[in-house]
Amino acid sequence: MNAPTKKVRVTLVRSRSGRGRVHDACVTGLGLRRIGSQRELEDTPAVRGMIRKVAFLLKVEEI
Repeated sequence: MNAPTKKVRVTLVRSRSGRGRVHDACVTGLGLRRIGSQRELEDTPAVRGMIRKVAFLLKVEEI
């Protein structure tokens, strides 16, 4: 049996305008478009790395 995958809910709480290209690419890669948008993502090292890069723009909840 496969173990259930962990999930993380990320919410964009600050604007991405005026940020660097790397930060903008990370927010886009997480699937967030505008302030208040949310996504539920699998908790993988790649996703955690993107979250860490733009943590000051996000609210993160473990599900």
